[in-house]
Amino acid sequence: MKRVPMMIIAALVLAGAPFARAADEKKEGSTPFFNGKDLTGWVGDMGLWSVKDGCVTGQTTKENPAKGNTFLIWKGAATDFELTCKIKFTTTPDNPFGNSGIQFRSVVVDPANWVVGGLQADLAASPGIFGTLYDERGVGRCAQLGQKVVMKNEGDAGVKVDVVGSIGKREDILAAIKHTDWNDYRLLAKGPKIEIWVNGVQTVDVVNESTRGPNGTTLALQLHAGPPMMIQFKDLVLKQ
Repeated sequence: MKRVPMMIIAALVLAGAPFARAADEKKEGSTPFFNGKDLTGWVGDMGLWSVKDGCVTGQTTKENPAKGNTFLIWKGAATDFELTCKIKFTTTPDNPFGNSGIQFRSVVVDPANWVVGGLQADLAASPGIFGTLYDERGVGRCAQLGQKVVMKNEGDAGVKVDVVGSIGKREDILAAIKHTDWNDYRLLAKGPKIEIWVNGVQTVDVVNESTRGPNGTTLALQLHAGPPMMIQFKDLVLKQ
């Protein structure tokens, strides 16, 4: 048998690597989410949302404020998934404001104004909010940093939120969060289980047994009303 030179073998392996990676991603259930170039596949107020330096960017100014909480809404649907990305707020010394969030298992309640309600992985440039769980147009704050929580139906229409334990010290979690720099973010929603990590540190652990409030398959990014602000998301990967 004629021996094939090692350089040729190496070249063939390298040439096949992208196809192998693509096959692995498809096998793992990755879903096209953000193409890194434009906002194809999303809807929202494009006067406030754009792509800058390969990042999904939400920005308000004094001249161009958000009239209310507004959202960049993904046209796809997801219920059980893992979402990873990098997130950064840009603030100034005279304006430290920054408030946003990742809506999931949500519903569009006002399509004309891109308003969404439902569970939100909450984000803020100020300490104490980044990495918590909120229910937009629902029960409000569901889990603070370090809390282990169970949510259940209560009465005819209510939702009961019980803190059943902790997953770490609040001060240790706060120390891991970079409120005005890039953060590695991971959100896992699988069945009733909801977990969030920031820079490798788990921030909340929630079991949501409730069926109340806005409850759907919408994913969206929030831009909060208020003072001028900017938030950016990059390296968004969704695995269903």
